Amino acid sequence: MAFITDKNKARRLIYDAAEKGACTALFCTGSFWNTEAILRGALDFADKHGLASVPVVVAMTSNYSHMAQARRITRCGDYRIGIKAVMDYCRLLCDGPDAPYGRVDVMPHLDHGDPKTDRWALTEGAGYFASVMFDAQTYPYEENLTMTRDYVKALGDKVLIEGVFEGLSVGDGQKARQQDDYVEKALRFVKETGVDFLVADLGTEQQSAGTEAKYLKERARSLTAALGKPMLVLHGVSSLKNEQIGTICGDGVIRANMWTRIVRESGQYAAKRLSKRGDRIAANDFEACEATAYINDNIDKAAEIMESIMGQLGYALLGK
Repeated sequence: MAFITDKNKARRLIYDAAEKGACTALFCTGSFWNTEAILRGALDFADKHGLASVPVVVAMTSNYSHMAQARRITRCGDYRIGIKAVMDYCRLLCDGPDAPYGRVDVMPHLDHGDPKTDRWALTEGAGYFASVMFDAQTYPYEENLTMTRDYVKALGDKVLIEGVFEGLSVGDGQKARQQDDYVEKALRFVKETGVDFLVADLGTEQQSAGTEAKYLKERARSLTAALGKPMLVLHGVSSLKNEQIGTICGDGVIRANMWTRIVRESGQYAAKRLSKRGDRIAANDFEACEATAYINDNIDKAAEIMESIMGQLGYALLGK
């Protein structure tokens, strides 16, 4: 296995990792370089820990209002071309006898698929993915439940489906968290929709610039106990401190979604390296001026960060 769009194969990889005590890393991408960085980080982890293969989710949004990653892929901003180009590129890198990252098992994922603005990606484009997040969180609870249930009936035999029933925080600053009936509403949502995974509001902040979020461990454990199995997906991992990330695996969180921190830190690193080439750039040195050096610095630093995150998510246990 390498580029996996079969939902049953993907499910086995995710739950095999969970049974060993690891949480599957879900890394988003908004560029070709970020895509290769994910694979590079995974392969580096496999090499250092003697793993024959390593699973990872390569994810991207389509027209998500807060961050339309598929539109960032090309200068023209066509989201369909963005999805097709990145997924075909990822397949070339990890699948086939000549693939440089052939030991990385990639499970492609559509993140934050809105039932209206992302209709193409959720239907015609679903064949590019092993899983999708059907994101109707901006709709009233009952409408969200109905739309999610209908989507599961229509596409549930083709892709794994993440559902979300409560709005997730975006940006810095903690919102008031719903407490009293959260578990009851979540349980009803899962039972009536039939989703494979639940994107839970566990206190994190999506696209946060800081690492001060308060992870709601007891809510995660209460949800998992009520649901009867681990099936939670955590967004906003960028807002957690490193020591917090390593604690989520035993709480029923089986996929951890991260992007913002990686992009910021790798971009800052590459920018510093670029500034050091200033004299060479001014002197018209081709290699200093051409974009490859900046992109490769981004790739290397992002891969390093993602390799570290995999360690925090328990990936070393996959060899046992």
